[in-house]
This record gives sequence, structure tokens and C-alpha cells, in this order.
Amino acid sequence: MSAELLSILALILMFVVATAFPVNLGALALVGAFLVGTLAAGMGTDDILGAFPGSLFVILVGVTLLFAIATNNGTVDWLVRAAVHLVRGRIVAIPLVIFAIAALLTAVGAPAPAVAAILAPIAYGFAAQYKIHALLIGLMVAHGTQAGAFSPISVLGGIVNGVTKEAGLPSSNLVLFLSSFAFNAAAAVIVFLLFGGPALARRTASDGPSEEEVAEEKLAEEHGGGTGVSGGTVPGGGGTATIARPGTGLRLTVHQALTLAGIVGLCAGVLAFKLDLGLTAVTVAVVLSLTSPKANKGAVERVAWPTVLLICGVVTYVGVLQEIGTIDWVGTHVAAIGVPLVVALLICYVGGVVSAFASTVGILGALVPLAVPFLSQGTLGPIAMIAALSVSSAIVDVSPFSTTGALLVANVRGMDRDVFYRKLLGYGAAVVVVGPLAAWALLVVPGWLG
Repeated sequence: MSAELLSILALILMFVVATAFPVNLGALALVGAFLVGTLAAGMGTDDILGAFPGSLFVILVGVTLLFAIATNNGTVDWLVRAAVHLVRGRIVAIPLVIFAIAALLTAVGAPAPAVAAILAPIAYGFAAQYKIHALLIGLMVAHGTQAGAFSPISVLGGIVNGVTKEAGLPSSNLVLFLSSFAFNAAAAVIVFLLFGGPALARRTASDGPSEEEVAEEKLAEEHGGGTGVSGGTVPGGGGTATIARPGTGLRLTVHQALTLAGIVGLCAGVLAFKLDLGLTAVTVAVVLSLTSPKANKGAVERVAWPTVLLICGVVTYVGVLQEIGTIDWVGTHVAAIGVPLVVALLICYVGGVVSAFASTVGILGALVPLAVPFLSQGTLGPIAMIAALSVSSAIVDVSPFSTTGALLVANVRGMDRDVFYRKLLGYGAAVVVVGPLAAWALLVVPGWLG
């Protein structure tokens, strides 16, 4: 068996093992890089370690550390309460605000699972209080996190843009970001229409629940659902974050004001002055830590270390694949199919189906490099294809088997958890079927993006 084929089979085996067992895919990828590189390709240890993405590691640590500080000192919680306060009395606006907050947080660099872990319990609390459909509010969180997930300073955006840049392919940060935002915003509109959004326009925050709604709420609570939005904790990131009660004050503390200023400064520095994202994020995080050591204590422990390991491990393995020649080998065989549009559709569906059960970060880290040789032939527009692949792989995170979808199931309130799971599974299956096809049809087929 050739080294190229062996390395591909090893990659497939990694995804299977990581899906079936609670083993970090990044750790498996590092082991795979060591074994495949050493045994199949005769690579030295220095060559294997040379594939480790140092700059990407700094980006991941920097942006997740900054987000951990914002969570620790209550800045994220303040943003949620402030946004809901602005729409007081207009219940119909609450799902839209949740979508916007989720998109904003991922757009400024927070990992989507971390945003879902913190925002979902808060959103379900408001939904339980104002009698908003659990699927409506949950899917607003899920699609919101993906809407902002490909901004130039986000984790996924950094990965995709970095790979295309290293491959010498034309890229567009704006097209990638707007494509993901547009598809997820469209999905959010459909969700809003399907799950009772228009009916919310006829209600105000002063409307109390009917006797029937009270009975339904009690039944849901007996089956594992919760009610209200009293204080509690939110899982995720190696610690807990307090869930604030609606109606509490909106006074912004000094530490929270500095954190907001730091996030704005990060965006300005990266977008306007072309500063390095990772180093700038670490600098802002360290400055915030120095200004308030007690308030930001424990932020390092809240960094998404499993995500860091996953991404860096997969990217290291892909680097070994490039060294072996697997990337070019795959590109040559894919091109042999002879119908570029069919190949593009297959790649999109591979990204969508696998990502629904595994890590979006992991699948993008592997698929984008594998698609580079095919895109280098010039038969399809690389910008459109990369955008379509990214959308296909991310929009399916509503699946209950993905991290974001699982968090929705774990935190659901106001609906029996088993019922919610089945409904989310049906919706996720529909997205897996329709999402990649729509991305391919609207971005790749027209050929308007070179």
C-alpha cells in the first residue's frame, strides 16, 4: 500500500475513532502524524514537528483567552442583558437579539461551542419566561454562532483564510464572512417563520401565561425541562459563569468597560492596521489581566484547550500529508472524475455530512487542504468553492450530534428533552440534505466568484 493511500485511511480512521470514543481528534492526529510520518514516509521528528502551526496556536490561545476574560468578568452576560433590555416589551425581538449576540461573539473571535455553552442557558431562560418556542430560541443560538464564525478575526475564518493564502489561491475575507452570515441568516428567518415567530409580534412582555401554558410548563419541568431564569451556572470552558436574572441593573463596571474597549481595539488593530491577530489578542488579554488580576483570575483555565489541541493536531497531520505528497495525489485523482461541478458538490456533501457528526474545525482543517490541488486547476472559482465548502461544513452544526447541537439538547427548557431531541434531529437532517446543495447551487454553479 502506498504512503499516500495509507495516510488517507489513517485520517478516516481518526474521524471514526473520535466520533465513537471520547478521544480528542487533535491528539489522535498528532499520533497519526508521528506514526504515518515515521513508518510510512521515513520522516524525521524535526520534520514532523515542523508541521505544527505555531502562529495558529497563538491565534487560538489569544482569542479564546480574551473571550474567557470577557466571560469571567461578566462582560458577555452584560451584553445579553443590555440587548434584551433594549427590546423590553417587544417579545418578537428577543430571538433576533439572541441571533445577533451569538453572531457578534463568534465574529470577534469566540469559538462557537463556547458561545453556545454560555448563551444557550441564558436564552432558554428568557424563552421560558416569555413563552418562546424552545426550537426557535435554540436554533437562533446555533445559527447565530455560525453566522459570525468566518469573520477575518474568528477561529474558523483564520483557519480557512490561512490555508488558502499558503496555497497561493485567491481569497476574499469579505466573501467568506458574508456567505456564512447570509446562509445562516436565511436559515434563521425560516426557523422564525416555522416555530411561532410571527405570533410573538402580537404579544408583549406584560402578557402572562395562560392556564394551559402553565400546565405545559409544569409537565415539561417534570420531564427534565426548567423554567425561569433564576441564577445558576453555565457549563463550558473548564469553569462556570453566572446566569444573571433579567431585570438586574445594566451598570457597566470598569473591568467590563475595559474589556469592551479591548475587543473593539482588537478589531480595529487587525482590520484597519493589519496587526497580527494572535499576538494582538494575547496583548489585549494580558493588559486586561494586569488591570484587574482578581476579576480575571482563572481565565487561563477557561481557554478552550480541547479546541486548541484539536485544531493544532489536525493541521499538523495535514502538514505531514503535504510533505508525503498526499495532497497532490488526491488532487490528481479527484480531477480524473472529469466533471468539476460534480466534484465540487461531492466535496460540499462530504464536509456537511462528516461535520454533522464530528468537529467542524477538524473537517475544515482537513478538507480545505485536500481541495487545494483541485482548485488550483482553475476550472472553478476558488473563492466561491472555499466559501461553499465552509458554509456546508458549518451550517450543519445544528445537528444534535455536533457540539453546538448537543449543548442545545442539554440545556433545553420549556419542552420535554426527548421531544426536543427528535425535533432537532429532524431539522438537522434537513439541513444536512439542503445546506450543501444550496451552497453549491448559489455560490459555485453561477461561477461569479473567481
